[in-house]
Amino acid sequence: MPTDLELAARTLASVNPATGEILRELECASDATVQAAVARARAAQPAWQALDANIRIALLRKFQRQLQEDKSAVATLITKEAGKPYVEALLTEVLVVLDAARFLIENAYGFLREEPVSHGSLAMKTKVGRILREPHGVIGIISPWNYPLSIPAVDALAALVTGNAVVLKPSEFTSLVALKLESLLRSAGVPPAIFQVVVGDGTTGAALLASKIDKLIFTGSVPTGKKIAQAAAARLLPVMLELGGKDPMLVLDDANIDVASAAAVWGAFVNAGQACLSVERCYVHRSRYAEFLAKVVAEAKQLRSGDGLDPQTDLGPMIHGRQAQVVESQVEEARAQGARVLIGGKRLPELGPNFYAPTILADVTHEMRIMREETFGPVLSVAPFDSDEEAIRLANDSEFGLAASVWTRDRERGESVARRIAAGTVMVNDTISCFGISEAPHGGVKASGIGRSHGKFGLEEMVRVKYLDIDRTPHLKKLWWYGYGATFARQMEAFVDLQFAYRVSDRLRAALRSMGVLRSRKL
Repeated sequence: MPTDLELAARTLASVNPATGEILRELECASDATVQAAVARARAAQPAWQALDANIRIALLRKFQRQLQEDKSAVATLITKEAGKPYVEALLTEVLVVLDAARFLIENAYGFLREEPVSHGSLAMKTKVGRILREPHGVIGIISPWNYPLSIPAVDALAALVTGNAVVLKPSEFTSLVALKLESLLRSAGVPPAIFQVVVGDGTTGAALLASKIDKLIFTGSVPTGKKIAQAAAARLLPVMLELGGKDPMLVLDDANIDVASAAAVWGAFVNAGQACLSVERCYVHRSRYAEFLAKVVAEAKQLRSGDGLDPQTDLGPMIHGRQAQVVESQVEEARAQGARVLIGGKRLPELGPNFYAPTILADVTHEMRIMREETFGPVLSVAPFDSDEEAIRLANDSEFGLAASVWTRDRERGESVARRIAAGTVMVNDTISCFGISEAPHGGVKASGIGRSHGKFGLEEMVRVKYLDIDRTPHLKKLWWYGYGATFARQMEAFVDLQFAYRVSDRLRAALRSMGVLRSRKL
């Protein structure tokens, strides 16, 4: 086993996936470094929690203003480190975080306000109840590389505004974006111990999981998520897991094919397909199948791959060669099993080792791995169906259930189909943009994970609910305390009948019978 000193000496490099340029070399946080960061967070968190919520909201407003002013530099950094086109960095990352801050600024105070609880039971009418929402304490976040700002920032801001401290372990591929987030929060006035970034690889993430955090939020692969859930279960550590998807798109026979085909191309190829909400399975009614295929191929031929800093670029590189190999193997296996490659299906070595051509496959089936496993690359797989029932069955025939979309001119029909799809989100006549709706919960079912981010449900993930009960008759003994006996049992039967007997006449008789207990208990 390596010593802690040896672990502390580990380094990683932030590399531009489009050019191979090393942007910066960084030292991995050791186990001791992670433990120290969590200890600092734990020591500082009570004072942060004790602040009036309006003070934390004011700091969030400062962060929002600084991010808006620095938007171009932040988007450029995202493009350099993650590869996506600059405009995508601006819209799917910076804009999403700005709007998430807006939602929290508008709603956090009301969310944290004590909530009165009325009591319907006659036996409890002398009590006053309140719901309190208190922070967990220290929340650990392990975030991915594909959306290195928006994914960790949305959760971190919600955690901070509700009074938690946060320790973030970003992907080793996008550490610089996380450090920029840390810099912006500190400039806004968030204390250094309240938000900390620990740079590192899987070993660093394991150290954060093993540390004395109070909750862990993880976004990543299903195998890693299952390991985290198992480790967390041993210590009853609450977790929130977003584990990806294999999102279906259903194009019904009455859909606007011009709109649906454009949506499919964008939904499959945005961020080079490296999005958990990507359109990875596209099902088209057989009567529109040939037309749809012709349209998506024509659309895809217009796309330009290249460096994301080039304003003419539509698709940037994949994050690294290993991910390109995953895509390559799935496409080749599908081709061998009978899928037709209509466009793409190959790497683009003239652009660099991490570029893969936008690819459209036709006649795919569920026997192919590319329709079962997450591809996470620029591939649109298309298959026909003959009825709405078959489309719904195909959509639900997956271990994943993150999101889906239904395309139709008939709103009522679209909603009916959407309600029958097993997914955390189903959009009718749109795709992916649900992640940018700050009020809408984001998360999935089945292997796509547990828990929700964004909106009120995302805020609920950041707090523990406490019920506070105050009795307004402290000078009186409660009628259900000891002093049992046959007479008391009959009186209690009458008291139950008084509240819940079906006939009014039975309730009135019960009221007379129950008066005895009131007199005997001196109420």
